[in-house]
Amino acid sequence: MARVGRVERSTKETSVLVEINLDGTGKADISTGVGFYDHMLDQLGRHGLFDLSVKTEGDLHIDSHHTIEDTSLALGAAFKQALGDKSGIVRFANASVPLDESLAQVTVDLSGRPYLVHSEPEGMAPMIGEYDTTMTRHILESFVAQAQVALHVHVPYGRNAHHIVECQFKALARALRYASEIDPRQSGIPSTKGAL
Repeated sequence: MARVGRVERSTKETSVLVEINLDGTGKADISTGVGFYDHMLDQLGRHGLFDLSVKTEGDLHIDSHHTIEDTSLALGAAFKQALGDKSGIVRFANASVPLDESLAQVTVDLSGRPYLVHSEPEGMAPMIGEYDTTMTRHILESFVAQAQVALHVHVPYGRNAHHIVECQFKALARALRYASEIDPRQSGIPSTKGAL
């Protein structure tokens, strides 16, 4: 059975369509109008081996906040939808990804309970092009709220803001990929409760 999710979200601020196939090849087609965010979502698809399509039109004449937030909410909802009842998945995973001087460590539990722990170096540059670097935490918060996963993201060191953010998305992609993979030894839902 295909593990796909499709979520449309429309408000007075944005119109979002996200489609994801968890068992894809890493093909990404991303258009949010925020260049650096597009680049990060492309990393998520590519390194997660998810086929990912994101089409967002937002009120960029105000700023990028609503566009980024609503896209992240739709992405989390689509990911949750694609997981289905989570039968047979690995569930827990972690990944560490360096990018030159920066390192990101990500651990995820596809638990059905949203929780985020996030830390990155102090004193980062406030902007990467038109991308507000404080949005990285908010992207993760929004994703976690809708995907209903426990996510720990830690960047113990790094200097370049582009590298600090990008290694987080690459490590997130890998951790989500590993956690959502089907475990051939797992016959049901990986929980003593019988539900996730």
